Amino acid sequence: MPSFLDFERPIAELQGRIDELRDTAADGSVDIDAEIGRLQAKSDKLLKDTFARLTPWQKTQVARHPERPHFKDYVAGLFAEFVPLAGDRAFADDQAIIGGFATFRGRKVMVIGHEKGDDTASRLRHNFGMGKPEGYRKAIRLVELADRFGLPVITLVDTSGAFPGIQAEERGQAEAIARSTEACLNAGVPVVAAIVGEGGSGGAVALAAGNHVLMFEHAVYSVISPEGCASILWRTADKAPDAAEAMRVTAQDLKMFGIIDTIVPEPVGGAHRDPAAAIAALGDALAATLHILTSEDPARLRQGRREKFLAMGRL
Repeated sequence: MPSFLDFERPIAELQGRIDELRDTAADGSVDIDAEIGRLQAKSDKLLKDTFARLTPWQKTQVARHPERPHFKDYVAGLFAEFVPLAGDRAFADDQAIIGGFATFRGRKVMVIGHEKGDDTASRLRHNFGMGKPEGYRKAIRLVELADRFGLPVITLVDTSGAFPGIQAEERGQAEAIARSTEACLNAGVPVVAAIVGEGGSGGAVALAAGNHVLMFEHAVYSVISPEGCASILWRTADKAPDAAEAMRVTAQDLKMFGIIDTIVPEPVGGAHRDPAAAIAALGDALAATLHILTSEDPARLRQGRREKFLAMGRL
């Protein structure tokens, strides 16, 4: 059973009653299948209705759900023959950003993405998906390698933002992010980005400057976190729900503004409730996009990215 978020409390209570009834009837002495069926139908309807009208702040909570699929899950579910490539050839290997050669539905590709980790040890090892300069320089190396061999690049974005520590700043965090963005924009091969959870600030854009940007329907993408925005504007993180509303962080808003290109549907209740279905839906969207982009020549791919990003914010 997935962990329930605060706004899902009525659903959690219904599910708790269903579980209690199942425990009561476990010995077979009482037949309560009809009652369980009635409550389950009520729970399913409540879940569907709740997720049909999520606020931007609630979508932010769903995007951060610890049980959502992570980079390693997408690699396991969509890619074969994954060969991870480590290091930036300058300082170190950053486990917050992982990438390497892989085969996607019979096509050789380069796949790069943020990995947050799924337990305490792995989250610390992957720095909660917050990339350091060496991570973005590794991404640059992999994008340039893909360009050299004519391989499409697929990026999976899921980060609250690049690591803000003083050591990262000393090693040129801003420059590394800018160079990574530049590498994606300059590649002569298709670059397809997918926002699969959080897309936070320059740490996300550095891997999301692609020809086509996909985004899960309950993911979020913004220049700063709602809490960070609220702390700047109102001097308190308590205003994060208001900030999320004002920043228009949802896939639906961003599609309307032309920031993203395709919204990928999630299973009812979010990707964490049926990871296999979510992964399959993303795979189908990636395949359809690559089918179109791989027919274009390098000059047209570069020009398409240029036109796409210069058009953002234009009234």
